Amino acid sequence: MTGYETARTRMVESQLRPNKVTDKRLLDAFLTIHRELFVPEHLQAVAYVDEALPLGKGRYVMEPMVAARLLQAAAVERTDTALIVGAGTGYEAALVAVLARSVVALEEDPELARRAHAALVEHSIASVSLAEAPLPQGHRARAPYDVIFFCGAVAEVPAEIASQLADGGRLMAVVKSGSGMGHATLTTRIGGGLARRVLFDATTALLPGFFPKPAFAF
Repeated sequence: MTGYETARTRMVESQLRPNKVTDKRLLDAFLTIHRELFVPEHLQAVAYVDEALPLGKGRYVMEPMVAARLLQAAAVERTDTALIVGAGTGYEAALVAVLARSVVALEEDPELARRAHAALVEHSIASVSLAEAPLPQGHRARAPYDVIFFCGAVAEVPAEIASQLADGGRLMAVVKSGSGMGHATLTTRIGGGLARRVLFDATTALLPGFFPKPAFAF
């Protein structure tokens, strides 16, 4: 195996499996997608460390363990349509593309979207559609979605995005109110209502545009 192939295998065996990630389809996706192609060139040598990697402007490729546990809880099926919010360079979108029928990767930064397109082409992934638009609005044109996945923490899930979740759909996000620990959360639409369940703690960085609203002082 090449150095990167060895690193991918080590990531699965030392980061994912020990943290209760057991879904074979998901583990195979992590072995298939080349994380080094989704990070800046100067970070490619450390692409498989067990931490988030910076993309600039406050954006990150998520820590593999956090992304894997969220995706496992989402139980992505082959017939699903997914929305990836804050897709960045497209790593999480590529992982979901291995599992789902189609993926919309929503990204508002043109440079990150360009890099995502290049990496997806390198993997010959045609089931991901890149949409360049403001993140808090989601992408209603392709709604409803069976899975919505946030590539970063949010202070709260915007109602506009939650409304794009299909009946029975699963929305995955790390919710955090400030600089402390966040809570990886599964939100499921059941009829007209939403049910939320906290899965585990995570230190995922907040996505720009999804910071807590300033408190008013009187």
